[in-house]
Amino acid sequence: MFVFVCAGCGAELTAPLSQVALPAHAHQKYGNGIQLPVLMEPGTFAVDPEPWGPPWRMWEAIHPDEAAARGVYAPVYALSDGAPGASVIAPGDVRGTLLIPEKGGGYCCGLDGADGPNMACEACGLPVASRIDDCSLWQAVWLAPDAVRRLPVDGVDSAPLSWAELMAEGKGTPPFEPIARWGARPGTSHWWSWSPQWEAAAGRALAHLLAASEGRPVTVPDGLTGEVFQRALDALLPAGPPARRAVLAGPGRPAPDADAGILLVPVHPQTGEPWPLAGPAASAYPVPLPFGVWLWLAFPEPYLPVPASGGMPDGVLRDDPPTPRSCRLFRADPTAFQHTLVRLPAVRSPWLREILKNLTGHMRAGLF
Repeated sequence: MFVFVCAGCGAELTAPLSQVALPAHAHQKYGNGIQLPVLMEPGTFAVDPEPWGPPWRMWEAIHPDEAAARGVYAPVYALSDGAPGASVIAPGDVRGTLLIPEKGGGYCCGLDGADGPNMACEACGLPVASRIDDCSLWQAVWLAPDAVRRLPVDGVDSAPLSWAELMAEGKGTPPFEPIARWGARPGTSHWWSWSPQWEAAAGRALAHLLAASEGRPVTVPDGLTGEVFQRALDALLPAGPPARRAVLAGPGRPAPDADAGILLVPVHPQTGEPWPLAGPAASAYPVPLPFGVWLWLAFPEPYLPVPASGGMPDGVLRDDPPTPRSCRLFRADPTAFQHTLVRLPAVRSPWLREILKNLTGHMRAGLF
């Protein structure tokens, strides 16, 4: 475990934290005026290896060779010139800081960090972090990498869970959840929607599926996986050539067939490492999915009556109504899709560039 301290005076700025993988939805902006929860679990932190936040440079001011050196192979609106390696934590894990009133960028419903670090070390006044809690943004505190230091905490650090332990824990991410507008009273302005986490995860995975397609049609398994991906794949890929087949692979799943050239695999929630491919599957293209999303796709939870707890007689079954579903078709998150696709070398292909160029049109068509 680690604590973060001020680089200026050494004061502790966080509770003890364990490192986990950066969530796929870390930089997601969802809807308009939507109240999103806290991004990180209490007691955890994640590191973004890329620069993020101000100052920004417009694409026109960046030479393509410089962008490629940063792992960006297609035009974007702007790239951050901030320091890479920012750490993100839950707001409740912050210690010894004060808000900087003149750095209050945002204020539609909260702070968005657009003016740079808006939290200072209480002991010395050094700007050390950005609090994010505006509407449609995940609530978080981003620690500035050049203003904090990470120190190990004495004690035994627990090893990451094995894949078998993750499966036994069974912590899936439900595909549907209630969404609320900022400031809505309980019982008002709430509706059931596709999970924002699923939309961000699918945006990232869809970029990989297109890159893996090599311009050929791609099929995915029927059911929930098809509901999430197949409509967009059919619309964005040409018809005609023999299709490439994508299947779910990972712990507890049977070994994929030899003709499955694309594998939807889980990413370990603590290490960020994808499920390792071995044997004949080693040559397949791995498409990463957050473990909680993958688990629900690989082992969908059907709605079945279950025995009631308490003093009910043997054999009595509950008949609670099933969890509500969204009333609209699934749409992948366009920002997560674009962010991922421009960082894949395959995007140099003209047909993938054309998809990026027409992203706004695809959004209007309801694919994103």
